[in-house]
Amino acid sequence: MAKIKMTPSEAIVETLLAEGVDHVTGIVGSAFMDMLDLFPTAGIRFIPVRHEQSAGHMEDAYARITGRAGVLTGQNGPGITNMVTSVAAANMGHTPLVIISPSAGTPTIGWDGFQECDQVSVFKAITKATVRVPHPKRAADCLRTAFRIAYADRGAVLYDIPRDYFYGELEEEILPPHRYRVDARGCGSLADIERAAKLLANAKNPVIVSGRGVVDADALDVIKAIAEHLTAPVAVTYLHNDAFYGDHPLYVGPIGYMGSKAAMRTLAKADVMLAVGTRLSVFGTLPQYDINYFPKKAKIVQVDINPKHIARTHPVEVGIIGDAKEAAVEILKRLQASDKRRKPDTARLAKIAAEKRKWEREIVRLAMVKGTPINPRRVLLEMSRMMPADAILTTDIGNVSSTANSYFTFNGSRRHIAALTFGNTGFAYPAALGAQLARPKAPVVAIIGDGAWGMSLHEISTAVEHNLPVIACVFRNMWWGAEAKNQVDFYNNRFIGVDIPNPASFVPAAEALGARGIRVEHPDQIGEAFKSALKVRRPTVLEFVVDGRQLAPPFRKDALAPPTRFLPKYAHLDHRNWQTDYDM
Repeated sequence: MAKIKMTPSEAIVETLLAEGVDHVTGIVGSAFMDMLDLFPTAGIRFIPVRHEQSAGHMEDAYARITGRAGVLTGQNGPGITNMVTSVAAANMGHTPLVIISPSAGTPTIGWDGFQECDQVSVFKAITKATVRVPHPKRAADCLRTAFRIAYADRGAVLYDIPRDYFYGELEEEILPPHRYRVDARGCGSLADIERAAKLLANAKNPVIVSGRGVVDADALDVIKAIAEHLTAPVAVTYLHNDAFYGDHPLYVGPIGYMGSKAAMRTLAKADVMLAVGTRLSVFGTLPQYDINYFPKKAKIVQVDINPKHIARTHPVEVGIIGDAKEAAVEILKRLQASDKRRKPDTARLAKIAAEKRKWEREIVRLAMVKGTPINPRRVLLEMSRMMPADAILTTDIGNVSSTANSYFTFNGSRRHIAALTFGNTGFAYPAALGAQLARPKAPVVAIIGDGAWGMSLHEISTAVEHNLPVIACVFRNMWWGAEAKNQVDFYNNRFIGVDIPNPASFVPAAEALGARGIRVEHPDQIGEAFKSALKVRRPTVLEFVVDGRQLAPPFRKDALAPPTRFLPKYAHLDHRNWQTDYDM
């Protein structure tokens, strides 16, 4: 295709079409109106939200489920800076995003004009790259670069274009993606794969840790085949409960905060660990439940697409830089070739089953403890038993959302969309809207504490406007539970800043914004309310009134300690002077 005359706006839109972009999320602004005017004719849907932060979370979830980069935009200045938190979260979570970032017009740069901001500097630390359009004629070329980096580095890229650069004319050839970026990564070094296969074949207690990269590479079936060949239990990384089949006999559950004790006890005994598609993050491998489960003497085989993540947190025996699926396929070939007659280890299968039963009994017992009015674990247990097979779950950050990590399993990938390492509240509901965009027919359920709900309930309007039948499960305990637990355990029950004086009920607010609202105040109502929300297929808010005194262990036990005070005026706050008269 020869170069033809077009405007920069036309070049941008045609490049988006070449990338398969069918929608862009954000809030309308004058800065990009010339581009926006082309969307309907091009067949690109503009999805308005109520706050630009939500656009980032929506596109984060959309990209995780579809595998295609999410695209968002907003007005220069405050519209773009409103995206900082969600872009940082997606970037740290390795989600490809492209932010079309109009900036102040070139004739007025440096005059501190209306809505002027050096957006490139703001986003430099929270993206994989910032690509600034240096001239209107480079509009398409720079956008191609943004997509190339977003996919190559698995993260967010800011495409910054002065608002006057949407106008003018240029000659451009709209290239198909295969002509400017390559997605295939290969399996890595064959010599390293040979070493890895030998280590695994000779291991007495091999264990597999499956991460986000396995999901992104659609590699669950290959991991399953390796696990079955070795009779190796499979744990999933923190907040990636969909990285293996939850109904498989070798699945032992998630590691990390509020994960599975079955996974942790099993992992602790490993002599060789195959960690696929994971950076083995520090927080995701910390001791939990007073179990220091990450094996210090195990030989680790780590497979990751990014060489920067190999051995970053834990020393490895073999590091393989490659695509999770392609590397796993090559490892499997060598395992099968070296021992075609290998049989399942029935004794090990029995031990795995016993550990899983023990853990299942524990979390059911904890859920059945009475609460006033409802034990939050009881809600999670009942929901987990009723989730449709094709349902997508989004979870926020916080006490209740984290506890969900213990209860939900998935029998397919791209179904667990959690707030990841950036750990910001207000993620789950807008992420659920993005998930619903990605899979319109799937049930989508969001688990949200009432603190996070205060940051996202305005997006009910977005759900209603775009007919996104997401079910928001709001756990109302009227305080920031994770922080309250810290103040219980480390600050002698001195509660400061943790109370959330909510309105009498969120139900009227949901109904006023056009959604259904159901308040649940008794355990016997949980099942019927959830069943009704699944059936109706309308935006719904389920308000579960739960016991705020039934809290999970401290979220950051590794980073907190009882306080020591030196100034006399604060002496009574020193932990050595505590007289505990309040027990949660």
